[in-house]
Amino acid sequence: MEEDLDNILDDWFIESIKIYKDLHVYQLENPTQVLEWTSGRNVCVAGYTSSSKNEILELHLPLKLLADKNKGLCAERDFKVVHGGFADGPVRRLRHIPGTRCAVTNDGHSSSLQVWDLGGDDSDVIRRTGSVEGGRTGSVRGSRIAARPSSQPQVLHGAQSDDVRLTEITSGRTVYKLEVDSSDALSSLQFVTDSIVVAGCCKGSILVADIRSPAAPQVCCPPASSAESVLWWTDASASSSRLIRLSSCGQAVVSELRMLGGGAVCQAQLDIQMRGSDSEDVVVSWAPALDDCIAVSGFSGAVQIYNTSLWKSDLQETTPLFQHRGHMVSSQQPDGVLTTAHAWHPERPRTLLSAASDGSVHVWDWVNQSAAESGSADPPT
Repeated sequence: MEEDLDNILDDWFIESIKIYKDLHVYQLENPTQVLEWTSGRNVCVAGYTSSSKNEILELHLPLKLLADKNKGLCAERDFKVVHGGFADGPVRRLRHIPGTRCAVTNDGHSSSLQVWDLGGDDSDVIRRTGSVEGGRTGSVRGSRIAARPSSQPQVLHGAQSDDVRLTEITSGRTVYKLEVDSSDALSSLQFVTDSIVVAGCCKGSILVADIRSPAAPQVCCPPASSAESVLWWTDASASSSRLIRLSSCGQAVVSELRMLGGGAVCQAQLDIQMRGSDSEDVVVSWAPALDDCIAVSGFSGAVQIYNTSLWKSDLQETTPLFQHRGHMVSSQQPDGVLTTAHAWHPERPRTLLSAASDGSVHVWDWVNQSAAESGSADPPT
């Protein structure tokens, strides 16, 4: 058995030379569901175990990855811990406030948020500095979080559609509340501009609101094929003004953000299945610097890249443009490994971070093999 594993690892290592421009591996003491960029070079991770203490770390990417030229002269291949601290409970979600050294977290069980100072040049300690009260009491699945850059740092948060609010972190004052009659559980919250927010509901509906206006949000109903038991995850692209909705059955639907009532622009049946994975681990995200590409993780031990420009208006099966299988191949867990998070690099088109249930964190820059073999260009950047 051990010999078979060694052979698999050897084969994958040889394959990886062809399919990755860069690949670096890091091992955490406990797995993370958090991969949050604090800059183009640093990323935050945090544990989510039920123990009383969980680490919050800010990691510096390997210098070898960041070197544009003469990579062979750069000896440093590992992640480096630059700031660290401890949370009293699990950290299921973390958002960095742009332009600051501040972050907010949620434990996945309550609607309140914790506020953190991520440290600076004079301190390597991440410390808790306050809290933000949520709009819902009792047992919930935890608040979704989106951060808004402003002169007074603000955070959008809520567990359900009827308790979404925008709060000033320093004062705790609510400056906006989403006025809706529904109380659907949320799968996502995000800003697509400084004033336009998108709330994705677990049942597939989408709410789009302008926080400058008291008007009710625009509502996009779930896809017609959606059943009551199907879960949906959502991401919006600020650059292309498109939405992607992904269901637990593998159906992916792309819509125009500005014309939500116009139906699907394109759709596809992805090569994924829910195999006992935690719905909190599922992530679908648009590439910020690679047109039409999305990444999907949380259904297995792989991260899949799809090119939506190849999809049609009618539902057809599609295959990934690329799959990162590194967590699956290298895992020592007898029952297999599941990805728990992924994040595109904000500027490097094909660089992603991914994390898995065995505590592994990978950063990888993938090669579009189909384009390389055909001699055609990659999806435009």
